[in-house]
Formats: sequence, structure tokens, C-alpha cells
Amino acid sequence: MMTTLSQTVSVFSNKAINLKSVASFNTIKTLRFNPPSSPRSLSRNFCRVQATILQDEEEKVVVEESSPLKNFPNDDEPPETGSASALEKWVIKFEQSVNILLTESVIMVLDALYRDRDYARFFVLETIARVPYFAFISVLHMYESFGWWRRADYLKVHFAESWNEMHHLLIMEELGGNAWWFDRFLAQHIAVAYYFVTVFMYVISPRMAYHFSECVESHAFETYDKFIKAQGEKLKKMPAPAVAIKYYTGGDLYLFDEFQTARLPNSRRPKIENLYDVFLNIRDDEAEHCKTMKACQTHGNLRSPHSYSEDDFGCEDESGCIVAQADCEGIVDCIKKAVAVSTPRVKQN
Repeated sequence: MMTTLSQTVSVFSNKAINLKSVASFNTIKTLRFNPPSSPRSLSRNFCRVQATILQDEEEKVVVEESSPLKNFPNDDEPPETGSASALEKWVIKFEQSVNILLTESVIMVLDALYRDRDYARFFVLETIARVPYFAFISVLHMYESFGWWRRADYLKVHFAESWNEMHHLLIMEELGGNAWWFDRFLAQHIAVAYYFVTVFMYVISPRMAYHFSECVESHAFETYDKFIKAQGEKLKKMPAPAVAIKYYTGGDLYLFDEFQTARLPNSRRPKIENLYDVFLNIRDDEAEHCKTMKACQTHGNLRSPHSYSEDDFGCEDESGCIVAQADCEGIVDCIKKAVAVSTPRVKQN
């Protein structure tokens, strides 16, 4: 009797297994080829899909809010930043407002003193324009001396920028822009004050210092552009200074390529035939400075153009274009990161 009972149980278990396998197969077929027939399963699947869509939309909103913002000297939008917080945006707008106010104040002084004296105005402008690069290099050397971090590409590019501005200054001196004692006195004292202001800015917020320099370079571009359009025909009849010919057409143009971080090396080779060509290239140099200063406002976004390959230029993948920087951006950034690290994380239940 026990043997018969065990055989009966075995038969029923085999049938159950067969029915389970057939049911699972039919379920797979139904999921692959037929819509769910049960209203309850349809409702469950719909809720799952709807929840996925809502989650994707929430993530999309966060990404859009934290995406890098475009930055131009005359725009109201803040520069590129990875933070989407309202406080961060307010700080960026405040920094820009201060920079624009300072720049416009200097422009008002230059407009009042140098309305009809173009070369003297250019001399003062070039004396001021090269100061930020001295300040950047000074602070970066200080960081290296303290053993905090090293940024070789930043040092190379900023030195190349100062080298370019120095030759602009030499050109203006050869044209007689520094003939008056008052012009030299004014330019040198503004430069000294500008240096310490920029050092302070760069230590506190490099983004603000770079934006300030971008505003100055943007004004320089506009100044030269207006001058070329107004005096173009006259300039074409005048010879180019020797220092300009040597700088723009000399044999070693490594530093000339170095400050143009938005270009491949050897992609720009000026042709100097007259004074018009000189000012045209000075204006284009200022545009390249603006691009470099704009790139610097995103932390870790600056690289020497000689460190790129041709395939790297114009790449759309930001991870391949931006150099990762684990160090701090400035004193304020270091304090923020230190506080964030020291703050204990709340465990989620």
C-alpha cells in the first residue's frame, strides 16, 4: 500500500512539473508576442512604466539645471559652472557685476583722458592688459612653493599671454604711445593697483579673476576694431614697426601659438605688410585672449595647445577635452570642499 501511495504521489508531482513548465513557456510566449490580458497585470506594468518616465524626467531636470552655462562679457548669464544651487548662481552673477562695474569705471577714465589720442590710449591699455597674467603666474608659483598643487599648462599659457601682451606694448611704444610722462605715470600706477586686485581675486575665486580679465580683453578687442574701421585706409599707407614684423613673422612662433588655446599650433600665421595688418593682428590676438580666459572659467578646462593632438580639437566628448582636477579652485573652493568632507553623511534607512 505504501508503494502504491508513493507511486501515485510521484505521478502527480511529474504532472505538476510538466504543467509548470508549460505555463512558464506560455507566459514567455505571451510576454514576447501578445499584450498582457489581465487588467491587473496591465495596470501594474503601466504604473512601472509611468514611474520610470517620471524618474527620467526628474533626472533630466537636474541635468539641465546643473549644465554649464554660457558666459560672455556682456551677457547677463553666469559663466560655466558645475553647481546648480541658487546660491552659486547668485555668487557668479555678483562676481560678474563687480567685474563689469570695475571695467566700465576704467573705460570711463580712458574715454575722458584719451578721446583723440589713440596711441597713448593703446599704450595705457596694453600696460594694464598684461598685468593679470603676472598675477596668475605669481599665485600659481606660490601654490607650488607651498606644495599644494602644480599646473604646468596654466603656467605655460599665461606666460605666453604675457609675452604676447608685452609685444603689443613694445609696438605702442615704437609708435610713440609712451611719449608723455603723464601717460607712463598713469599706466604704471593703474597696473600696480590692478596687480594686487587680481592677485586677491585669483586667490579667492579664480573664476572671478578670469572673467575680469576677459572683460578687459573684450574691451581691448572692441577698441582696436573701432580704430581699424575708422582709420583703416590711413593705416594701410603706413609702414609696420620692426618689432611687429619680428614678432609676427619671426622664426620661432611657439609662444605665439601657445596662448591661442582654441586653435591648433601653426594654424595662424599673420602676414605683416603695413600698419593696418599690425593692428588687425593685435585685434585678433585680443579675441584669442578672450577665448582662453573664457575657457579658464571652467575649472581644469585649460590645456596647452601643444599638448593636444589634431583629433582632440573640436571633440564633443567633454570627458576627453577637460582635464580632471582633484585640487581646489581657490581658497573659497578649498574651504567648501573641506566642510563637505568633514560633514558626516546622514545614513538613509
